[in-house]
Amino acid sequence: MIQRKQSVFLLLAAIVGIISLCMPIGIFKPVELGVDSVMYNLWIQDGNGSLDFSVAPLFCIALLSVVISGATIFLFNNRKLQIKLCSWNMLLLIVWYIAYGVIAYLHKSSVNAEFKLSFAAVLPLIAIILVFMARKGVKADEALIRAADRIR
Repeated sequence: MIQRKQSVFLLLAAIVGIISLCMPIGIFKPVELGVDSVMYNLWIQDGNGSLDFSVAPLFCIALLSVVISGATIFLFNNRKLQIKLCSWNMLLLIVWYIAYGVIAYLHKSSVNAEFKLSFAAVLPLIAIILVFMARKGVKADEALIRAADRIR
């Protein structure tokens, strides 16, 4: 399982996804006087400590991506399904970025603030790259198996 390079890539993608779930993904700095609000995948915490759960879809998408990455590792016997799950996982992470941009823009407009990205907002991009490399490795394994079957 883990000895294949694509399994390592998928494991790293899951770990990167978990780290992204736990860290702040953006900061809203007010244009005028006020306290910064911090955006996580599950909520936005303003300076008073109150939580706004309007960003919960980001958490759901990212959590689903982590689960798919973890589950795909154990499907090493079904390479075609692994390829499909990797493709779906990359699509989910792209949808995460679209939702992230829309939610950040809408919240920035409603509270009249500047939005600054945090380091954790880059982690899903790293996960996309890792899942892409895993998909490429699974496709190479599938081609190798097909070539070996033709020789027999």
